[in-house]
Amino acid sequence: MSAEDPPLRPLLVVDGANVVGSVPDGWWRDRRGAAERLRDRLATTGGPADGPFPGPYEIVLVVEGRARGVASVPGVRVEEAPGSGDDLIVELARAANGRPCLVVTADRELRRRVEEEGARCTGPRGLPAAPP
Repeated sequence: MSAEDPPLRPLLVVDGANVVGSVPDGWWRDRRGAAERLRDRLATTGGPADGPFPGPYEIVLVVEGRARGVASVPGVRVEEAPGSGDDLIVELARAANGRPCLVVTADRELRRRVEEEGARCTGPRGLPAAPP
């Protein structure tokens, strides 16, 4: 196995609702479209360049509510939360089972919960901007 194999890559879990909601760009008019733009940005940028773990990351974008229906693309797996997106993110952090895991959210309570599972956190600004 090499560092390029997905089981050895650090896991990057992105709180889609929180990250999308951090920028007042009209996301509330089209939540699914906003989630698709975030997914595409993640696929292009690959996650934080200066995060606590060296990339490349296995990227999981968690969506919920009216953002459901977003398809996965190469480089980004989209997981639809059947209920609370926060609960699914905590489950993903727990399932990392000691594997390096970075969660992107500004939600303080979610940060506390995933850190209890051994994950590290960064805020939405920790993600690189979309290329021009």
